[in-house]
Amino acid sequence: MKEPLFTGCSTALVTPFLDGKVNYPMLEQLLYRQRQAGLEATVICGTTGEAPTLTDHEKLELFRRAKEAVGDSMCIIAGTGSNDTAHTTELSIAAQEAGADALLVVSPYYNKATEDGLVAHYMTVAHAVRIPVILYNVPSRTGLDIPVSVYKRLSVIPNIAGVKEASTDIGKILKIRLACGDSFTIWTGNDDMTAAAMALGAKGVISVAGNVCPEEMRDLTAAALAGDFDTAADLQCRLLPLTQLLFSEVNPIPVKAALKCIGFDCGGCRLPLTEAKNSTYNALVQLLG
Repeated sequence: MKEPLFTGCSTALVTPFLDGKVNYPMLEQLLYRQRQAGLEATVICGTTGEAPTLTDHEKLELFRRAKEAVGDSMCIIAGTGSNDTAHTTELSIAAQEAGADALLVVSPYYNKATEDGLVAHYMTVAHAVRIPVILYNVPSRTGLDIPVSVYKRLSVIPNIAGVKEASTDIGKILKIRLACGDSFTIWTGNDDMTAAAMALGAKGVISVAGNVCPEEMRDLTAAALAGDFDTAADLQCRLLPLTQLLFSEVNPIPVKAALKCIGFDCGGCRLPLTEAKNSTYNALVQLLG
């Protein structure tokens, strides 16, 4: 049986920018805040971190600096996925060398690989590194929903730790558990489904909201892990207005606006993403102010 790489909340951290370049001092502030909240792990260069518009050099520098900032106090999960297996593998090896503790590898987008292609893609990456690999299923972004049969085939690979399941099919959590057993950890990728997913066996969430309210997401997931689903549900309801606003525009546009509202100016997003609408920003100010 594989032990979960982490339990509870792991924040998918934004990438802060200043004058178009990565703002490394702000990165350290964000990481310090996550550590102070007691989170076990954070994702660098995931979807929320604007991975598609970061160069490989920027990604590796982010991984290196993030690990230097947190040391052994937090697991740094590096987003290294792409739709090119060779590129993903090369970046994954380099991320490992830069100090990443684990990898988050999105399913190949645009190509729409077959089941055998998905298995081969992930096996190639996993066999090239020593650190754990988390699969990342986000059909709304990739155009492909990873079948449960793929998870079952990959769950036997020693360093494949589990999946960030960001589909909206809550019943899929049960199907994955039945197919893969306890050796394959499930984390939801949907903030608004965290309590429900954990009630069905997920071990936590890789969260966007954790950028804004890491303590609340920590408390929600801790309650769920303890089996106190009344408390978890209450916290989920309390956070619903925020989670709805954070996805009222394309992520990470609203979460960067929200961080600015609470004193962490992380800059805007890189094109083709744009600034938050005035209506979004004003609603966030009203909610968070």
